[in-house]
Amino acid sequence: MSDLDISVLTLFPELITGYFSESIFKAAQERDILNIDAINFRDFSDDKHNSVDDMPFGGGAGMVLSPQPIIDCIEQTRPPKPVIYLCPSGETFTQSVAEELSELGEFTLLCGRYEGLDQRVRDTVIDREISLGDFVLAGGEAAAIAVIESVARLVPGVVGNSLSPEDESFTTGLLEYPHYTRPADCREMSVPSELKSGNHKLIERWRLAHSLDATRRLRPDLIEQRGGLTQAELALLSEFDL
Repeated sequence: MSDLDISVLTLFPELITGYFSESIFKAAQERDILNIDAINFRDFSDDKHNSVDDMPFGGGAGMVLSPQPIIDCIEQTRPPKPVIYLCPSGETFTQSVAEELSELGEFTLLCGRYEGLDQRVRDTVIDREISLGDFVLAGGEAAAIAVIESVARLVPGVVGNSLSPEDESFTTGLLEYPHYTRPADCREMSVPSELKSGNHKLIERWRLAHSLDATRRLRPDLIEQRGGLTQAELALLSEFDL
């Protein structure tokens, strides 16, 4: 069994398998760190035309995913628990949710389509509902890709540098600090002297100060969630004229 086992119930499995057949995720699957199984729930339709949707009771625009193919798919394939439905009304997906899912070791994502999912599916076989945010997509596949990528990167061995996920935006409640690489001078722009100093304590303070500054400017709501800036953090910002 892989370190992280994910099933995706979808009408378009190629969208999932194609995306994760490249880059670090391909390598992780080859090393059995990660397993992603895309299942087409259309294959479980008992309709002679393999239909998976129908008109909504009570009228209205669009079509609704029928309960039979999805419930039968889940009952027959017994995908990893919990089964998570990706939909606009679910809880908002955040880095903390990604960390929680990465620790489960396994879960299943159900990708919706059309106008939504028959409520009886939600009432019987869905364990949790998650949303990427307050917007609507054509289907859940893009959301599934985002969730899987975010979660899989937290599994040891998936990312080349095991320290990378620990130092990224939202992991600490702050946005990331600016990054620089060679050359030290480019188009009359130079890398900050602190980052070239070799003084690791100074570099750490510079990075924290710029994380605080970026978060304060771009995502003040995150600062509010932390209860504001402390006196020590304000002093650090002042130290670097931020």
